[in-house]
Amino acid sequence: MNKEGTISGIITGIAFTSAYIVNFKFINSESNVPENWLFGISPEGIGFIGMILNFIVSFVVMKFTPAPLKRFKKLVENIRYPRGAKQALEIEL
Repeated sequence: MNKEGTISGIITGIAFTSAYIVNFKFINSESNVPENWLFGISPEGIGFIGMILNFIVSFVVMKFTPAPLKRFKKLVENIRYPRGAKQALEIEL
């Protein structure tokens, strides 16, 4: 994943989820009934759809933008597996 994909996915997910909740809870509270909900999902549960949109947008944007630099990939790998971690994992308990 690159930063462009991550940022665009986060913004999309939060914007969609927030707009849905604000619409049904504050702007059109009289229309907050199951017949008007998207796929029958209440405003309290719409975050799941926002999460799916986040992943979709992140993946699509990632495919159309350049990959992260190798030095950043190495930095992430060093954070994931710090020096000495391999030896610590090989120790039998």
